[in-house]
Amino acid sequence: MHEAIRAYYQRLLKSGFEHTGKIENAAIYLETFGEVSPVCGNTDDFLNIYIQVDNNLISDVKYQCISDPTTNVAIEVLCTLVKGKTLDEAAMIKEDAFSQFLGCEDELMQEKAKSLLELLNAEIHRYKTQKE
Repeated sequence: MHEAIRAYYQRLLKSGFEHTGKIENAAIYLETFGEVSPVCGNTDDFLNIYIQVDNNLISDVKYQCISDPTTNVAIEVLCTLVKGKTLDEAAMIKEDAFSQFLGCEDELMQEKAKSLLELLNAEIHRYKTQKE
């Protein structure tokens, strides 16, 4: 694990994970498990992401998960990057935004970012299709 990721994770442990929790009746709900997703890694891990959308704007995002530290950091970064963005802006976020946010290049983080963004984009597409 890159030192910048370790430092960010330690900061989260001390200050709290800002985006943990659940949003009842979330507009977008992402769910994945370790056995089917590279995001989680281990077979017993899971991830639920809840996204509130108001007038095409991501007004809130929360998650619940059991996973490794790198995944926790990736999810926190994702939440920070998408909150306050329109759905179209969120769908345009690329893996390198995670590296820029953390100030480091890390192969595992890039893999996590790619998987999270694929999940997010699939659910944004599904949400927009259902709204039409």
